[in-house]
Amino acid sequence: MITSIVLIKTDVDRIPEIAERIAALEGVSEVYSVTGAHDLIAMVRVPHHDGLAEVIPGRISKVPGVVSTETHIAFRAYSRHDLEAAFAIGLDS
Repeated sequence: MITSIVLIKTDVDRIPEIAERIAALEGVSEVYSVTGAHDLIAMVRVPHHDGLAEVIPGRISKVPGVVSTETHIAFRAYSRHDLEAAFAIGLDS
């Protein structure tokens, strides 16, 4: 699974509506409204790199009100939840 973090600038008066439309797109797992230089952050998860092109420029960038996107592709995921689950394997509750 390929995970990418997409930083999105939008028309600021339409952030909630744009976030909801992006969250409904196939391949988008979460959308966060954030402070800072960007308005939204979307987590995109696809099985192959080609899927990123379908989701990000093919769908997210075409949502009315999206001004620009900046994409970061994750090399690895490190999660406290994943580590806790791995260490709990074989332990009796």
